[in-house]
Amino acid sequence: MPRKVTKALVREAAPDRVYNNQQVTRLINRIMRDGKKQTAERLVYSGMEKAAKKVKNENPLEVFEKAMGNIRPHMETRSRRVGGANYQIPFEVKGQRQHHLTTMWFVSAARSRKGMSMEDRIAVELVDAFNNTGTAVKKREDVHKMADSNRAFAHFAR
Repeated sequence: MPRKVTKALVREAAPDRVYNNQQVTRLINRIMRDGKKQTAERLVYSGMEKAAKKVKNENPLEVFEKAMGNIRPHMETRSRRVGGANYQIPFEVKGQRQHHLTTMWFVSAARSRKGMSMEDRIAVELVDAFNNTGTAVKKREDVHKMADSNRAFAHFAR
């Protein structure tokens, strides 16, 4: 007898105080350590402002949204066992997972930079993502390349 499939409850993040944007709130919550939300907010807001100054744009939210749009994945691979062999099957990334991967890749890329303060790391990574370069964009390109090279196994998807 088939199991009953239930959908997971998705909690909406409240928009942040300054830009009234949910994606900024997600980034702040991901940057936050040990429950220090004000510190995380300060880091993200000052990083966004520094990035906007570097790209000669007066609106930090536009820079942020374009940078996150350049990181956002469209395809990914999932492992699936078929007939004793594991195949990497390409799938389209949708909705909440797209935002999650974008935020995770951005934060890990910012944290991997060494030799500067966290707000400078955030600013530099935002500028790099805005210009379609940087570690987070490279991660997205690698994932897309993997999905593209495994297109032959797409027929194994349900």
